[in-house]
Amino acid sequence: MDNFKKIVAENIIRLRTAHSLTQAQLGEKLNYSDKSISKWERAESIPDAFVLKQMALLFNVSVDYILSEHSDDEKVELVMPRRYSRSVISTIAFIGVWTLALFAFVITWLCSMPTWLIFIYAVPVSLVVLLVLNSIWGIGKLNMFIISGIVWGIITCVYLTFYTANWWQLFLIGVPAQLIIILSFYIKKNKKK
Repeated sequence: MDNFKKIVAENIIRLRTAHSLTQAQLGEKLNYSDKSISKWERAESIPDAFVLKQMALLFNVSVDYILSEHSDDEKVELVMPRRYSRSVISTIAFIGVWTLALFAFVITWLCSMPTWLIFIYAVPVSLVVLLVLNSIWGIGKLNMFIISGIVWGIITCVYLTFYTANWWQLFLIGVPAQLIIILSFYIKKNKKK
C-alpha cells in the first residue's frame, strides 16, 4: 500500500510541476487546501476517486495514468486542449445582438414606425450574452460589473418605455439591488481540508 501511495504521489508532483502549478494553485483548482495537496505528494494519503477524476480532467490524462507507475525518464506529455479566442467569440456574440437590434430597427422603420428603444433594449440583452460567456470561461470578477449593467439597463429600459409617466423612482430600486450585487460577490467558499 505504501508503494502505491508513493506512485500516486510522484505522479501528482510530476503533473503539477509539468503544468507549472504550485500546491496552492492546484488546491484552489480542486477546491482543497495546499495542506491536502502536500499530504498527497508526501504519500501520507491518497485523494478519493472524485478528486482523481478532477485531476485527470485538469491535467488531460486518464485516472489510470495517475495510478500507474512510470519510468523516471518518461516525460509528461502536455496535451493542451484547443483554445478558441475568447475575446473574438465574445465580440462576435456582442455584434450579433446589435446586428439583430439594427435589423429590428430597420424593419420597424420600413413599416413607418421606427422605434429607437430597440437599441436601448439591446444593452441588457448584449450584457446577458456577455454574462453567459464570461461565466462559462470562469472570469468571475467581471460578472459583478456585468450583472450591475444588466440591472441598471433593465431599469433604464422600463423608465424610457414609460417615459411619459416620469417613473424616476424606479432608479431608487437600483440602489439596494446594487448593494446586494456587490455584497454577494464577497461571499467566500470554505475550502475543504
